[in-house]
Amino acid sequence: MVIDKMDKIYRLLQLHERLSRGETIVKSDVLAEFGIPDKTFQRDIDSLRNYYFEQGGRQLVYERKGNYYHLVESPEQLTKQEIFAVCKVLMESRAFNKAEFNGIISKLLHQCEPASKKAVQSLIANERVNYIPLQHGKAIIELLWSLGENIKSQNVVRFNYKRLDNMVHSREVKPVGIMFSEFYFYLIGFMADGSKKFPTVFRVDRISGLEQLEQRFSIPYAKRFSEAEFRKRVQFMYAGELRTVHFLYRGSLEALFDRLPTAQVEQQTDKGTIIRAETYGDGIYMWLRSQGDRVEML
Repeated sequence: MVIDKMDKIYRLLQLHERLSRGETIVKSDVLAEFGIPDKTFQRDIDSLRNYYFEQGGRQLVYERKGNYYHLVESPEQLTKQEIFAVCKVLMESRAFNKAEFNGIISKLLHQCEPASKKAVQSLIANERVNYIPLQHGKAIIELLWSLGENIKSQNVVRFNYKRLDNMVHSREVKPVGIMFSEFYFYLIGFMADGSKKFPTVFRVDRISGLEQLEQRFSIPYAKRFSEAEFRKRVQFMYAGELRTVHFLYRGSLEALFDRLPTAQVEQQTDKGTIIRAETYGDGIYMWLRSQGDRVEML
């Protein structure tokens, strides 16, 4: 098959492929290669600019100093630095099984320009190959989405829940939030029968057989559940009644406020800082005990 190099579609595909590989386009080279006039070249550039603009990912830019055109990431696209940072978070979280993890990483890398992609791949190559998923090995992305949809529509759900002792129980729950902490995703919800007045926490990977029930629930806007506010008041995802704790603290206040966003300084003493904090459940005591002699309960 003979290809007409004067054909616009052929030219645009050629130029697009070169730009996508990170190459530059020099006007004089293109004019000589394809035997086209200046006006045709400019129309080709305008067509490519419009295409990249509509795609919303990259911009075709003219560099006056070097007298060439090249593709750059648009402000809406993740930069290579941002993609590298997100990849690091994903690898450290270990939250997804190997297939889901590799799928997400590949799609993130696909957003990079070719040259940037190689740089990011090089930086994460060793950790990616040696990625160790969690023991449960479950695919959870679809389940997370289904739970999210039921939270949005305020539908009561029923599911089987496997406890730490491997006992499986059926639960009917009003789902109100999804959180991530310490390697795992968690569903936050209220028991549909009203047996508990405080939120209950379920590890998502232990949920199976999710069903959406016809029963719906309603929470007034002013009383809606806030993952951000709940996160401030829960430690190690141990739920329970809301309580206030007082303790004397002798460690780094910066580290304390990072761990307990609700912590407030009540008094500075020669023995340390007296702290008051709001928290759900008993998880706070696990953390306080881990601090050794830096904490004294009041």
